[in-house]
Order: sequence, then C-alpha cells, then structure tokens
Amino acid sequence: MATHLSFALKKAGYPIKQVFSRQLEHAKQLAEGMGAEPIDDLRYVTTAADVYIIAVKDDAIEAVASELRLRNKILLHTSGSTDMEVLKPFSTFYGVIYPLQTISKQIPLDFSKVPLILEFSDAETRQELLNLAFKLSPIIHEYNSIQRKCLHLGAVMTCNFSNYLYTIAHDFLTDSHVDFNLLKPLIEETVAKMQLHNPSDIQTGPAVRNDQIILEKHLDMLKDHPVWQQVYRVLSEGIINQHISEKDKT
Repeated sequence: MATHLSFALKKAGYPIKQVFSRQLEHAKQLAEGMGAEPIDDLRYVTTAADVYIIAVKDDAIEAVASELRLRNKILLHTSGSTDMEVLKPFSTFYGVIYPLQTISKQIPLDFSKVPLILEFSDAETRQELLNLAFKLSPIIHEYNSIQRKCLHLGAVMTCNFSNYLYTIAHDFLTDSHVDFNLLKPLIEETVAKMQLHNPSDIQTGPAVRNDQIILEKHLDMLKDHPVWQQVYRVLSEGIINQHISEKDKT
C-alpha cells in the first residue's frame, strides 16, 4: 500500500518529504524513487509536511500514531477495518483514505481506477482529503467506520476468498495434469455477468440444482484433501440453502 500510494501521490504532483520504515533498507528502497528522506526512527519525522499517512498493518496503526507529535497536522490511515477514531488522541485533524483494491507490491496499479473510501474528523479535513483524493482517482465515496468495515469484509469475501478457491482449483487440476488456464474464460464470463446482474441470479452448478449425485462424486474426488473437501461441502450447502430460501420467498 505504501509503495503504490506514494507513487500515485508523486504522479499527482505531491512531493513526498520522508518515508519511514522500521527497516531502514525498506525505507531507502521507496524513498529513492520519491526523492524523499528515508528514516527508521519516528522521532525524526519532520513537522514541515501537511499530511501524514500511516500505511502499515492494522495492529500497528495506533502504535505508530502514538509516537508522532502532530497535533495540528492531518493524520490519515489507509486501513479498511480500523476505526478512524484510533487516530483521535494523536491529532486534531485526522481521517481515512482506504483504497479498495487488491495490491501486490511488484504488480503495477492504475490508481485512477481504484475506488477511494474516505472518512474525516471535521469539515476542514474533509476538504483537504477530497482535494487530495480527486487527484488520485475520480471514484470517491464517503463512508463511516462501520460502513467501511462492512465494505472491507465484503472485499475479503469477493477477493481473498475467491482467490483461495482459484488456488484450490489450480492445485487440484495441476495434480491431475489438467491445464488451469482452461478455467480463465469461465472466470471472465462470471465476472462479466456480475457487472449486469445480482450475483444470486447468475448462480449455476450442481449445488443450485441440488444435484446430490454430482455433489457426492465431487466430495469423493476430494477425499485426499479434507480441507478442500470441507470447503466444497460448506459452500455447496450455503448455495443450496440460499436458493431454497429464495424459492420460499416467491
């Protein structure tokens, strides 16, 4: 997150003064591309900047913020699942800029296509944050901490969980000497349909038909992989129950 956001800010014309990391070498790697000063001690954070962004693991946000002395500066974090109020004890002006996207350090990212979820402590911070955000992406939404947490959970389900299922399918097919790439058109078609339809309306497969013969065959094929078998069973039961419930409503 820190890497991609820093490059996006630089591209938008914002000078990056410093890059902090507990590992100085990590700070240097990013700072060199920013023309910034690398530091590994928060005591040396400059007070000359206007905005300070904490882009670290969720459980480290409060600890980092507590070491800063920036009462009259805008202090932001980038987390999808951490309350904005965690920053309140450490600055008068604070907020959140949460890029809703899967991010891998070495894979290029076009920030202009990334939804940015904003939250802010006051009207002044809101205006400054909007000014910054719109230079990064035209897709801006303002949500409170509870809504942002719900969005993050949805993101985990749609991105992390689905990617785990892709991993299971890849490993299962590789073990069976079958080309996983054959599934990519299927994945693309499913995503394309979802752009226009409610996901529940485009559900297909043996579970939505409650085809117990096929379901049992698949479970038997996974008997050497009990975790995968359990995932298959739980998801299939969920699909069956979902569509039984929808039929009952009609």
